[in-house]
Amino acid sequence: MRIVPPGSGIVHQVNLEFLASVVMSSKNNSSSSRIVPPGSGIVHQVNLEFLASVVMSSKNNSSSSSNSSSSSSSSSSDGLEVLYPDSVVGTDSHTTMINGLGVLGWGVGGIEAEAVQQQQQQQQQQQQRWIRSTISGFSKAEAVMLGQHISMVLPEVVGVHLTGQLGPLVTATDLVLTLTENLRKKGVVGKFVEFFGPGLASLSLADRATVSNMAPEYGATCGFFPVDDQSLLYLRMTGRPSSHVEMVERYTRATQLFAASAAAASAAAAATGAATATATGKGVSRVAYSDVVELNLCSIEPCVAGPKRPQDRVSVSNICVL
Repeated sequence: MRIVPPGSGIVHQVNLEFLASVVMSSKNNSSSSRIVPPGSGIVHQVNLEFLASVVMSSKNNSSSSSNSSSSSSSSSSDGLEVLYPDSVVGTDSHTTMINGLGVLGWGVGGIEAEAVQQQQQQQQQQQQRWIRSTISGFSKAEAVMLGQHISMVLPEVVGVHLTGQLGPLVTATDLVLTLTENLRKKGVVGKFVEFFGPGLASLSLADRATVSNMAPEYGATCGFFPVDDQSLLYLRMTGRPSSHVEMVERYTRATQLFAASAAAASAAAAATGAATATATGKGVSRVAYSDVVELNLCSIEPCVAGPKRPQDRVSVSNICVL
């Protein structure tokens, strides 16, 4: 298999070779695979709307694609059905979007270019870095897709405690730009970010997906939202079978992965400490986060960012009209 840098005239040919190798390998592999044809949509959007199961079953673990794949597998020697949380690794840095649905996932193939003084040196280093990271990313994703395991060092988990709700003129873009500014200052590179608190209930799945999609911009490995009523509503809206949605709810409640209502979360926070208390479907679960960031959604204002960096946020009220 050949790996070539972007801009080469044979990129499409190499992509065809890569896809052909995946198809051939999947036919010889006992685990199921699913190939999504080119032109079907952006891979992380396809995963969110169609592929992701939220909860996987050992009898039907077919949520794999050519660019992202389940990173867990489970089986039972006695034939019993085993349920376990869905997860994903992908070669797109915005694979993190799926965390908005309660599926843990992150990208494994991105690069970060560093500024150098000479343009020629920059181009050479970027090309070499692209080749190394692409080989590494494809290798990890393809290995998982073909049934292999991946390993990782357990990261720090930063909790973001959400209260209140967004104002009528405030969008998910305003929310994510504010989060990006705050989390960049906090420093969450290489860490998981998990959102919790009574403010969760007011955020739609689209809002959450927007926040999770921007995890690379605020530096985190992922921005995770727990499964709750909004997640179940989205699964129904996107045509997942009702029996599967019911199974997701039963499993997440039984394992205390299901976030409770805003009222229950608020009561739990007041009773046990807002910084560490998270209400679940079966009561209060104390979570020992590495650190906690407080964010009142009511305080977020319409804003813009740039001209180059998403963390350079300016409130619309502070913009001068010339």
